[in-house]
Amino acid sequence: MTTIRILLIDDHTLFRSGVRALLQRQPDFEVVDDAADGIEGVKRAKQHRPDVVLLDLNMPGLSGIETLQLLKQDLPDTAVVMLTVSEDVDELEKALGEGACGYLLKNIEAETLSSAIRRAAAGEAVVAEDMTARLVEKLRSPARTGASARSSDQAVPGASRGEWAALTPRERDIVRSLSRGASNKDIARELDVAESTVKIHVRNVLRKLKLSSRVQIAIYALEQDAGEVR
Repeated sequence: MTTIRILLIDDHTLFRSGVRALLQRQPDFEVVDDAADGIEGVKRAKQHRPDVVLLDLNMPGLSGIETLQLLKQDLPDTAVVMLTVSEDVDELEKALGEGACGYLLKNIEAETLSSAIRRAAAGEAVVAEDMTARLVEKLRSPARTGASARSSDQAVPGASRGEWAALTPRERDIVRSLSRGASNKDIARELDVAESTVKIHVRNVLRKLKLSSRVQIAIYALEQDAGEVR
């Protein structure tokens, strides 16, 4: 069993202690250290070289974004996941643009957090479903269509219209739903299938479109002008 080494950076002592205790219950997790500010966090990250860093967004002194920039500069292969209370979609865009592989809210369920850490360690992007919906809504706005959406740092890296033809009708339904910002639960209800089935379809879509996150699927759909995607 591969051990995932994790570093916590958050200015709230009680929160760090709680997350540390939670993660240490997982047999494949090792919390190598924690830090109360960005400067100390970067120092300890360089010392321990963790697989995943859970990073708060709003901290005194060095901000989460500034800390993220330093982490990606010094440790480009370390997965950095923002763990924050901020539901500001501009903050989400900024974090992803600066190299964060995830953006999760602090009200996340313990099981979901553990799963997200494993996925981040495996190279996947992990974004809270509610935040994906907010980002999609912003990208759908008239001010962010066409070229302006393409200019986003989250522009889809590998997908093309050719891959659309490889999707099954049900997978295309999933893409359309994601383009509206729907959650797995919403999609399951819309399509009258189990939520676990939706998750399987999403994984298949990611593989076929050569993408790494639900956000990229949504952006892929929004960037296509072809009527069949709509």
